[in-house]
Amino acid sequence: MGRLGAELVSVTPGAVDIRLPFSDGVSQQHGYFHAGAIASVADSAAGYSGLSVAPVGMTALAVEFKINLMRPGVGDAMVAKGRVLRAGRTLSVCTAEVFIEVDGELTDQCAQLQQTLIILPAEEGRPAG
Repeated sequence: MGRLGAELVSVTPGAVDIRLPFSDGVSQQHGYFHAGAIASVADSAAGYSGLSVAPVGMTALAVEFKINLMRPGVGDAMVAKGRVLRAGRTLSVCTAEVFIEVDGELTDQCAQLQQTLIILPAEEGRPAG
């Protein structure tokens, strides 16, 4: 997220908000936020919301997500609000709503993500080597 310029806005158990300012690096040819940037920030917000309620020593990895891009993302920034819908022992379901920010105010929702996470011991979530 740091490479994109995203920042954590809020972290509480079961809820994580991430903000991404608009820049050329996250835009597409029409001047909107690129769908890949929207999906990345939404995926992280939802995933970290799930991790925030996982037991100590566990990690969370996305095994599936679906995103609806509901309108072009054009504004000063976007904010993804990740929330846990159901925290399970092995699988958790989370969501992220992505809003556009203009002049410091959240305006229209531009995307909705739903995600399934697998909760597993942290060492299993790391690549070998």
